[in-house]
Amino acid sequence: MFILMSICLLSDPSSCREERLSLSFERINAQACLIQSQGAIAEWQLSHPEWRVKRWQCAARGAVPAKI
Repeated sequence: MFILMSICLLSDPSSCREERLSLSFERINAQACLIQSQGAIAEWQLSHPEWRVKRWQCAARGAVPAKI
């Protein structure tokens, strides 16, 4: 599964983009992905302190929406 995140610069909140984290949750249901992805998002946030995660969602590899 993917974690799709909408992220914005802290220094310019109007400057936003999408980021995808590829995780090995293929055999896990969507609810488990939602729970387990919180740690991955927190880890990503720590390594990217200039960005803020505005929103996020889990998506299966074959069903990734165009925009979140």
